[in-house]
Amino acid sequence: QVQRVESGGGLVQLGGSLRLSCAASGFTLVYYAIGWFRKAPGKEREGISCISSNGGVTYYADSVKGRFTISRDNVKNTAYLQMNSLKPEDTAVYYCATRRSCLAPVDYWGQGTQVTVSS
Repeated sequence: QVQRVESGGGLVQLGGSLRLSCAASGFTLVYYAIGWFRKAPGKEREGISCISSNGGVTYYADSVKGRFTISRDNVKNTAYLQMNSLKPEDTAVYYCATRRSCLAPVDYWGQGTQVTVSS
């Protein structure tokens, strides 16, 4: 079964850190760029980061630049989003998604993981 499974979400205090993982099963992640998105209640879905298939190119939204770091381990078939200096406005459901490149539409979405930042 082809899946992208996010994990690592949870409740954290202001200024805390979390690392999200996006594990691929049933296919090889190395051929895909990975995007991280988030959806907060009452807000539009926001694309926050992307990493190219070989990890050589990364993109960040201004809202997370300098605080979040995207990475991937193609041997482990997993991508990561390290989130530091978390703020209450980072509270959202976070999704990973595969795409042919960071400029291409999303092919498939993961199921999402909740991140809640308390003040």
